[in-house]
Amino acid sequence: MSTDLSRRRVLAAGAALAGSAALIAGSEGTAGAATAPTGTGEEKSKVRPTIVLVHGGYADSSCWNATIQELQDKGYTTVCGSNPLRGIPTDAPYIGSLLDSISGPVVLVAHSMGGTVITNAAAGKTNVKALVYIAAFVPDVGETQGELITKFPGSEVEPVSVPVPYTKADGTTGTDLYLSKDGQAAFAADIPTADFRVLQATQRPFDADSFIFPTTAAAWKTIPSWGLVAGQDKAIPPACERWMYSRANARKVVEVPRSSHVAMISHPKIVADLITDAAKAVS
Repeated sequence: MSTDLSRRRVLAAGAALAGSAALIAGSEGTAGAATAPTGTGEEKSKVRPTIVLVHGGYADSSCWNATIQELQDKGYTTVCGSNPLRGIPTDAPYIGSLLDSISGPVVLVAHSMGGTVITNAAAGKTNVKALVYIAAFVPDVGETQGELITKFPGSEVEPVSVPVPYTKADGTTGTDLYLSKDGQAAFAADIPTADFRVLQATQRPFDADSFIFPTTAAAWKTIPSWGLVAGQDKAIPPACERWMYSRANARKVVEVPRSSHVAMISHPKIVADLITDAAKAVS
């Protein structure tokens, strides 16, 4: 092999190694640029919370779809908790387990009966930084949903709730409550009738005993809360919502005068904006 040929091969090998090193360095530099926070020192220290949403009775997780789209457009990670709707002893530990599975801070959001669930489930959860109640129950220790829904006049859901017996795991008989086909005026008056029909057909019923289980913990006493009042709510009276949010010392209360009980369906942007306010306040 000639001296010139050997020299050319050595130079070529050296150039290849140098190029590989440059690619590796460039790759690491690009990854670092993608993950490194930008902005001021204060902004760098902020971590966006995960938004966990919990539905109430006569509904399932899909009731949050429009709100989720708004939140995801804002860059928030969202998780829907599938509420068993069996009552506090079952629902609260179940949602509590979901909260335990999430690393990092959480903003916990609930609608209707989901408010009772998160009030109990979030107690003692250090990763839950804010509670957001959307036309929801906010009970205190010892209170039942049955007491709260009758505290102020105006609820019209009982006459359109259909009792259906079911067999429990222990062989005893329970009672599930379904929203009837005539329940739109009481539950979701401000959404299209076609949308209500889908909601009614896909609903998850709740155990009637959900109204008699007393609350065992009140997370809002240690975790800051936000609330939305649905001004035309005929499930939980608006006056009851205002009273519960006031008692919980909610940092911000938004009123939507024309909203039915399902504000997250009929006014998703307003709901998402309130959740965002809470997330920013605790980030």
